[in-house]
Amino acid sequence: MKPKRHKSGYFGAMINPERLHRSQIKFYVFLLPILLLMALPIVFIIFHAFKPLDELYAYPPRFFASRLTIDNFRLLMQASDQSGIPFSRYLFNSLLSAILVIFLSLLLSTLAAFSFSFLDFKIKKWLFAANQVAIMFVAVAVAVPRYIVINALGITNTFFAHVVPLLAMPVGVFLLKQFMDQIPRELHDAARIDGANKFQVYYRIVLPLVKPAIATIAILAFQAVWNNVETSQLYIADEALKTLPYYFSTLTLGTSSIAAQGIAAAASLIIFVPNIILFVILQKNVMNTMAHSGLKS
Repeated sequence: MKPKRHKSGYFGAMINPERLHRSQIKFYVFLLPILLLMALPIVFIIFHAFKPLDELYAYPPRFFASRLTIDNFRLLMQASDQSGIPFSRYLFNSLLSAILVIFLSLLLSTLAAFSFSFLDFKIKKWLFAANQVAIMFVAVAVAVPRYIVINALGITNTFFAHVVPLLAMPVGVFLLKQFMDQIPRELHDAARIDGANKFQVYYRIVLPLVKPAIATIAILAFQAVWNNVETSQLYIADEALKTLPYYFSTLTLGTSSIAAQGIAAAASLIIFVPNIILFVILQKNVMNTMAHSGLKS
């Protein structure tokens, strides 16, 4: 009997059937234990943040909490009040810097990638090669020259110190250029013939076609700024300008060790949750980016 043809073809039906097929069971048997193992740290962080203090130091350690409480979060707020800076101020600084970094880094990265992919200008290859070299340097390796540049710009101890150092994303430029290189040049030429200028081609044609890469870069930019502690440590002296991760890194100061354990658990959850929520929202685009590294034909 000839197999029933799927709307995407016979092979499409075998790879991605509409219903659970018995041929998939072996994959679930292999993947479900891995999924459970990878989910354990997430479950532990959630329960750990809501454990009462006596269970945090229970022996043997308990994975799940027998009694949930929000005391750890209340102590976290109280510790902030004792420092003289309200918790909401640290949170506002983190949120505002994250929004600005995501928006501006995406703007700069997409413009740079568009220039590398669609425009012709002198030293284009040299500039892109410099971008590739920049990918190899970690932040620690350039901490000193970065401080010199920021100090020369006069933005130390200002809110701009949270934003400016994180705007350059060499990985984002590279990834976007790879996506844009997959766009048929006929679309670009047709738009130019119809009278579209370069910015209209960039905004109306190119950006909608590279949404998966943009979503991936947005996640990377958010993680870079949301988890950033170095900026508040190295460039900011005013406590009111510092961010949430820096405040969380100082929780053990002036606090008893038992209380600090509960506060640190609550702080870890607050830092972790936005990362996982953003990834869940944009995971489809991220998977497309990793799987295809370009556009489908």
